Amino acid sequence: MDKDEYKKLVKEYTPKENKLRNSVIAFFVGGGISFVGQVVASILQITFGMEVNESYVWLCILTIFIASFLTALGFFDNFVTKCGCGLIIPTTGFAHSMTSSALDVKKDGLITGLGASFFKLAGSVLLYGILAGFFFSILGVIFYG
Repeated sequence: MDKDEYKKLVKEYTPKENKLRNSVIAFFVGGGISFVGQVVASILQITFGMEVNESYVWLCILTIFIASFLTALGFFDNFVTKCGCGLIIPTTGFAHSMTSSALDVKKDGLITGLGASFFKLAGSVLLYGILAGFFFSILGVIFYG
């Protein structure tokens, strides 16, 4: 079997994704997370008398905890499979990637396992986020003084 035959075979058996359906699901899931987050932030402000910024800090901590906890219990992967980028893009996706990396190597110990692999999935997000922040801050200084 040559390369062209193999590519045709792979293309034939690769499942086709419904991009419109996936986009709609991601839109509503991401919007739902944002809506619930805003409700929680408002409850924190009203119930505990928090300032707006403080309530958002606690909301971020809460979403990170929930995503990490659901990842540790094994539920988050199922949610990601069904919800797609609507669940991965927010802070929950970052927490999931960190927790799943930690869980994958926990048996290898703190140094060679956790220490070496903790940022395996999230490292590229951090790298390009930091580089983009640096680049855009330089542009901000150049254009806005």
